[in-house]
Parts: sequence; structure tokens; C-alpha cells
Amino acid sequence: MSLLLEPSAEKVKQEKLYRDMGLTDEEFALAEEIVGRPLNFTETGLFSVMWSEHCSYKNSKVLLKKFPVDGEKVLQGPGEGAGIIDIEDEQAVVFKIESHNHPSAIEPYQGAATGVGGILRDVFSMGARPVALLNSLRFGELDSPKVRYLFEEVVAGIAGYGNCIGVPTVGGEVQFDPCYEANPLVNAMCVGLIDHKDIQKGQAKGVGNTVMYVGASTGRDGIHGATFASEELSESSDEKRPAVQVGDPFMEKLLLEACLEVVKCDALIGIQDMGAAGLTSSSAEMASKAGSGIEMNLDLIPQREQGMTPYEMMLSESQERMLLVVEKGREQEMKDIFERWDLHAVEVGEVTDDSRLRLTHEGEVVADVPVDALAEDAPVYHKPSAVPAYYQAFQAQAPYVPHVEDSKETLLSLLAQPTIASKEWVYEQYDHMVQTNTVVHPGSDAAVIRVRGTRKALAMTTDCNSRYLYLDPELGGKIAIAEAARNIVASGGQPLGVTDCLNYGNPERPEIFWQLETSTDGMSEACRVLSTPVIGGNVSLYNERSGGAVYPTPVIGMVGLVEDVDHITTQSFKQAGDLIYVLGETKPEFSGSELQKLLVGELSGKAPEIDLEVEKVRQEALLQAIKQGLVASAHDVAEGGMAVALAEKMMDGNLGADVSLAGDAAVTLFAESQSRFVVTIRPENKAAFEQAITDAAIVGTVTDDRRLTITDDTGKAVLEATQDELVNAWKGAIPCLVKSKD
Repeated sequence: MSLLLEPSAEKVKQEKLYRDMGLTDEEFALAEEIVGRPLNFTETGLFSVMWSEHCSYKNSKVLLKKFPVDGEKVLQGPGEGAGIIDIEDEQAVVFKIESHNHPSAIEPYQGAATGVGGILRDVFSMGARPVALLNSLRFGELDSPKVRYLFEEVVAGIAGYGNCIGVPTVGGEVQFDPCYEANPLVNAMCVGLIDHKDIQKGQAKGVGNTVMYVGASTGRDGIHGATFASEELSESSDEKRPAVQVGDPFMEKLLLEACLEVVKCDALIGIQDMGAAGLTSSSAEMASKAGSGIEMNLDLIPQREQGMTPYEMMLSESQERMLLVVEKGREQEMKDIFERWDLHAVEVGEVTDDSRLRLTHEGEVVADVPVDALAEDAPVYHKPSAVPAYYQAFQAQAPYVPHVEDSKETLLSLLAQPTIASKEWVYEQYDHMVQTNTVVHPGSDAAVIRVRGTRKALAMTTDCNSRYLYLDPELGGKIAIAEAARNIVASGGQPLGVTDCLNYGNPERPEIFWQLETSTDGMSEACRVLSTPVIGGNVSLYNERSGGAVYPTPVIGMVGLVEDVDHITTQSFKQAGDLIYVLGETKPEFSGSELQKLLVGELSGKAPEIDLEVEKVRQEALLQAIKQGLVASAHDVAEGGMAVALAEKMMDGNLGADVSLAGDAAVTLFAESQSRFVVTIRPENKAAFEQAITDAAIVGTVTDDRRLTITDDTGKAVLEATQDELVNAWKGAIPCLVKSKD
């Protein structure tokens, strides 16, 4: 059926056209009950996008309430475009992460590019200047031509948009597992800086104030994008390419600068990005948050295509657009600013006092519904939950004990696994030095951006080991938060807060809802213990195709404050003669490990244990030692275990390590026990360091022979490898696998 037609309310109901828009019979009936009359086609479209999972969180809202969202330094929690945390001196950091999974699965370049554009707008709509971009990517195995194509195009899309707009892409992660074969995950994060006085909110306050449309024209791209993101991918998904938006980073750059100029003007009342659900979400949400209404004349909407219907204009997700509320009588001030940047700035409506969204087109009222019905009154479901049979089987299994014949070859194989291997092929395509504030570039535990004009810096990371979450969602949720915090601490930062992107399968399946329910339990507990409030994020469900769901993947975006640039710490060895210490206990924990995947080809068993109180004490002790100037380098022990962590510390420079590890070689080298760090210190700091961190064990010395030598407690060599061998394995993996788009 052509979108150019506007069927009557009777036809919408009789032919159940609302089903094609994503509404159930019950939801459509509820919407009509709320409004008090039959819905026409445009109104049905408004409800369908606003009541989609992507906009309403109707299947996840009951779980999101568990997250701690308040804190002493939290200036803005969930509910606005992005969260804000105070960093003192009347400055604050603004950050948010969001998904663009389904669009990237069918149109990877534009799907990834517009994901970057959208997250940038979320941040600068708060009045903040974006200073950094990060991402978290998940793909199937790289031996698949389709996966290689998706991988290449997604990375190109991120680079193409971020590089053009002039915001550095400074960090991220990439994981490869078969479960992501047909449904890649593309999560984009943005970090911005703001002065307290410039903080803006997306609210339509002040009856009679003017509603202004600014930015690019509206086209037919992205219609029903929110609904598309709220359903499973299928063989027919390629037919929905029009639901994927098309971005223009050069237009976005103009919009960014114009908006940052506008927020300095006291004529601005509210501002919000036209993201998912476009004009519908921005207008309804701004009015609902302010307890007001909005009336708009759709004839005034800038359109780049002829004959657009009200339905199309309201549901379009064309990029690079914002909705503003401006003090009545001062519209010209806004127009002057946007005209200087060669952008549309059009008066399209006004704020009303009746709490309704009223739309006119060609002299007729084409929609008239309560704003709260769209923004707040969506149905909320608490879906049935059931423990999966696989989890029960895993819990009953004996611990997995690997058989490692050759430690060196095993280490080289692990370093060549795409999830562990160097991501230089990826981040070399990103401009991570634009704005010239990047102090620690991609490749260390966390990226670090200086705060100009101060001694402060911001450490930032994205992290999630979804394999642990598959084995045990609650434990895996705790680990995801803890590992992100470890990355921040190892870089010299105090973790401030979390933005999360919850990527899961179909919540209507009880086993999937159980994963979502139990993992949010684990994440919530870890956030409380580690004092990292959740200030915003995104939920992306229905990530599956043909009944095969992705692993539960709650990506954690975390930002930390480095109080003084002298505290910035990186993972690489610094000089020969430094002492190597291990913080934390190594146990025979291999389930969900990179070694299990390498040797067995699949995952099973119990996830590694974690004691959050131990984690907290250890992180605080290490950060204090870093601040005291006692630590030369620090690196958390993650995928691949201790051997991989030591090898990664050798990848830069010309240094080696002579290490002695007591116990079973496979355990000491490759187990993935939690809450561990490898640090180095100057010899003269030995006594002070051991006094500061009482559970640190000295295991070796940094050498100048460019070799990694690991012996057992009898002095017998269990692993010897040259730096060249380690580097070649680690750096050669992805370029060898990413080939032409065959």
C-alpha cells in the first residue's frame, strides 16, 4: 500500500493496517480508548512508532528502574538526550551510547554512519561540544564473505561520518562470534564537555512560545525506522532499506556549530534531536516533559520530496534535524544564527496549554492526540521469564579443564584470534587526533582526552564480554561493569558513571527475557558497589534472525575523571629494570574464555566468579597508587588471561619481560579469573608500592631483550617468544582475514 494514501479511520480498523505498523490488536484498542475515538491513519502511525520498543521501552522499562541513577555528581540522569556528570570547576561531561543494529545489518555503511550522527546530536542537543566518539561492534566469524563485507562497510561508515564532522573516534571494541553472523551489533557512543550554565533540556515550556524546525529538509528516508528496530530481522528485511536513514556529516557539522551558538542565547527554551520517530518523538516528548502541548502546521515543514503526507513527515527519520522551542517574539534571533550556517530555521508551530499534539495539513486537522498518550502512556509489559535449559546444563557441568600441549603456540594462536588481535586495521581508519586533545589513543585500556585549560582529563571506554553473559547473565552483568571500571582505573581515572546499550534477542521468548532480567540485576548491583550510576542509555531488543538470538550483550560505556594529567597511565612497559606485579588471584576458570573457544569451538560451563567488594577495594588501591606516582604502567587481565596481558604490554617499544608464575601452566597463563591487573613500577618505589597494595605479588622484571620468558616456580621455562613473534601474530590477524568484498 502506498504511503501517499491516507486511509480513513474506518479502513485502518477494518483492514487492521495498524498491524503492519507494529501495533497489536490490544495496543490499537488501548490507543483508541485513550484518545476516545477511532484513530486515523496518521494518528495510528504516531502511536505505532512511539509505542515501539525502541521509543517506549515497553518490554524493558520495568527492569531499567533497577539501575541506580542518582549520585552526588549526577547533574542529569536518564530522560534527556544524554546524561551529565559534574567534573568540578563548573564543568561537566555529557555522554550517551545508542544502537544502530538493524539498519547496519541491511545497509551497513549508512546504518553505521547515521548511528554516529544520531549520537552526536544527542550530546550537542544538551548544549555540549562533542569531544570524542567511541564504538562497540559485534560480528560473526571473519571467514564468512558476508561478515567481512559488513565489517568493512560498518567501519567505513563510522570513519566516513566521524572523520568528516571533526570529532575524534578514540576508542572502542570489536568482538567476533557466530551468534552475530546475521545480526551484527553497532553501538556508538559520544562524549561531550559543557559548562554548567549552558546545559539545555528538551522541553516545550511557555504557552504561546514558538516551535521551530531547524536543519536539513525532511525526506522519505527512515520512515518507520523505530518500528524496524523493534522487530526481528527476517529474509524480507532487505525490503525495508527505506527505513534506513541517509546521513550528511557536512550538514551535521553546520548544525552542530549553529546549535552550540544557539544555546548561548537566552531566547532558547528547549531543544531536542529528531532521532528515532523524528518529528513525532521530538514534539510529543518535549511537550510531555513540560506538561504542555504543541500545535504544528505541517505545510511549513521543509520537504525535499513532493507530495509528502502528514504520516510521512511525522514518521520520517531524515537526519541532521532538530526541534527548538523559542521565546515568542525572538524567532529572528534564531533565524539569523541558522542562516549564517546556511540552514533551515522555520517557525512550524507553537506551545499550547492543552497537553495535546495537534497537526494541521492543507487547512485540516490531521491528528489530535494527548501528548502523554504518545510519550508516557505506552503499555508496559513484564514478560514471562524462564531459566533456559542450556543454563541449567552449564551449571551442572564439571569445570572445563583445557589440554595445552604447547604454551607458545597457544599464545600465538590466541593473539591471532580476531577478538584479541590488534584492531589497528579498524582504528587507523578513524581520525583520533582531530581537535588535538587525544592524549591516549586507541589501543590502551581506555582512551584519554585532555580538558583544555585545566590539568584534568577524561578516560573513556566501551566494554562487554558477552560470552560470560551467555553462560551466566547475572555474573556476566557484574563483570561487564567491573571490567569497564578496571579499564578506567588502569588509565589513571576515577570512574564517574555508566551509559549502557542493552542488546538482546526477542523479549517475548521467556528465556531471552530471563537473560535481560538477570543481567540487569548483576549490572545494577555492580553499579551500586562501584559507585557508577547509570545516567542514560539505550535498549535494543529483537536482535535475532530465524530464532537465533545474539548473546546477551549489554555494552557498557564508562567515563572517568583523571584529576591531573600526571596520573595518566598506559598499559605498555616503560623501561628495563621495572618490576612486574600481579594484583589478584588466578583460578582455574576457563568457561567462556578465549581459550575454550579456540580449543573447543563453543562455550559451556560456569562463568568466572567475581567478588564486587574485592573488586572495589583493589580498584581504589590501584588508583591511589597511581595518584601517588608509584605505577609506571597498568593493564587489566581480560580475554586470553595473563599470557595475553603480558604480551599486550610488549606490543609498543622494544622491551621484554622475564616472569615467573607458580602453579599449573595452563591456569597461570590462560585462565580468565576476574579482578586482576598487571602493573609495573620503578625499583625505588617497591617498598611504597607494597605498602599501598598489600595483595600485589611480584612476578618478574621488564627486560631489554625483546623477549617474553615465563618460567614456573622451579625455574623451568614454560613459554618463550620473541617480540617479533608476538607482534606478528597480534597485528597480522585481521588484515589477513579482511579481504575484498567477494
